[in-house]
Amino acid sequence: MPDPSHSDSRPLRREIDILRERAERAEREHEALQREVERLRRENERLREELEAARRAGRRQAAPFSKNRASANPRRPGRKPGLAYGQPARRPIPAHIDEMHDAPLPAACPTCTGPVVETAVEAQYQEDLPPVRPMVRVFHVHIGKCQQCGRRVQGRHPLQTSDALGAAAAQVGPRAVATAAVLHKQHGVPLGKVAAFYQQHFGLRVTPSGFVQALHRAARQATPTYAALIETVRQSPVVVPDETGWRVGAQLQWLWVYATTTTTVYAIQPGRGFDQAATILGAEYSGILVRDGWAPYRQFEQALHQTCLNHVLRRCHELQTDHPRAPLPFQVQAMLQQALHLRDRYTTGEISAHGLAVARGHLQARLATLLDQRSTVPAVRRFVAHLDREWPALFSFLYDPTIDATTWRAEQAIRPAVVNRKVSGGNRTWRGAYTQQVLTTVLRTSAQRHRDPLRILADLLYDPVPRVAPALRAPTVTNHAFAN
Repeated sequence: MPDPSHSDSRPLRREIDILRERAERAEREHEALQREVERLRRENERLREELEAARRAGRRQAAPFSKNRASANPRRPGRKPGLAYGQPARRPIPAHIDEMHDAPLPAACPTCTGPVVETAVEAQYQEDLPPVRPMVRVFHVHIGKCQQCGRRVQGRHPLQTSDALGAAAAQVGPRAVATAAVLHKQHGVPLGKVAAFYQQHFGLRVTPSGFVQALHRAARQATPTYAALIETVRQSPVVVPDETGWRVGAQLQWLWVYATTTTTVYAIQPGRGFDQAATILGAEYSGILVRDGWAPYRQFEQALHQTCLNHVLRRCHELQTDHPRAPLPFQVQAMLQQALHLRDRYTTGEISAHGLAVARGHLQARLATLLDQRSTVPAVRRFVAHLDREWPALFSFLYDPTIDATTWRAEQAIRPAVVNRKVSGGNRTWRGAYTQQVLTTVLRTSAQRHRDPLRILADLLYDPVPRVAPALRAPTVTNHAFAN
């Protein structure tokens, strides 16, 4: 006789088997979903890294490139007529005249062959370059012997740039070397093209390697000037640093720039940390540092800091593009733009110093309240953490409106180096890197101080012993009154 309890338990066992099968299937689906989530997470991270790399590459471009599509309604080039035309301008009349020529009337009208009567005389001016040919100097160097110590002694003329004789007796003059330095280091023209230009237009034959040696000599003569400019930067009340990648011998190094209102110093160094930043600026720098959010800059503890608002606003724009539903980037952008507008109103005299202080306090309180809000977006949380770290340096320009709110000085100074890097790819040797940083420093600072770089470099090459260029000695600086 069958056991009734056994027959009653059979449906229960079937139900248990079905539930177990469902549980196993759910476990397999859960594991598959976990694997898919992990794959999507890795894919998301990879795409985010590619996006950041593409953004960095776009910011490293020296100039805008074509978008490969023409505008449907292109605007006519040039200025537009009307009230928005601006101040009319024309080429000024030259200050001096070297030649005078007459343009007489023709004997008969070129249209109808009728007689012509003169009614007026007008002046037309033409500024042109004269034909240039090399000026060759020969120095008859007198050589003698000291009657006391027996050493060889030779004379030197003030226009000589070297004591070399024999195989090195034929040399390139200082002004030709200075012009090559400007073309190569300041404008990024390759030395091969500089040599071809000299040959074609001046009839001066110089090999690229000859220019290399001449530029090394110019950098050696400018070394005391370079050291003096470094000291000028260290003593400056406000410095704007920045850095970019630079290759030496095909290895990645870093080109640093330190810009002030009258001086710019370049330095090519093997790293991007605090030690490299302090090599030029000095670890104890106590002035005002206008810089981006790179962490090593915050280690200048004795300095007063202003972070670049342009970098912060750019990050706001990127977060708005990537996370349009997150409100915080929009709100931070609006507050920072309001701070810039507040500074402009004070500069134009629309508000007083007291009004500026009151508005500054309200603005800081509102931003502090905004940053206390929580966000579920990791990128936004990282941005808030960055603003918390940069909080002491966000509004320094509202305490002293003479402080720049962005690092535009350093970015403008670094742009010619970026163009040069696109042409040359960097330097092949560390000696070339040293020549690069010295000559670019002299050329950039000369432009800032409205000095003739050709004359400065030529005068340095004339000196028998390297010295500081008088035109680039430390200028008088005015300290900023920074109030907390």
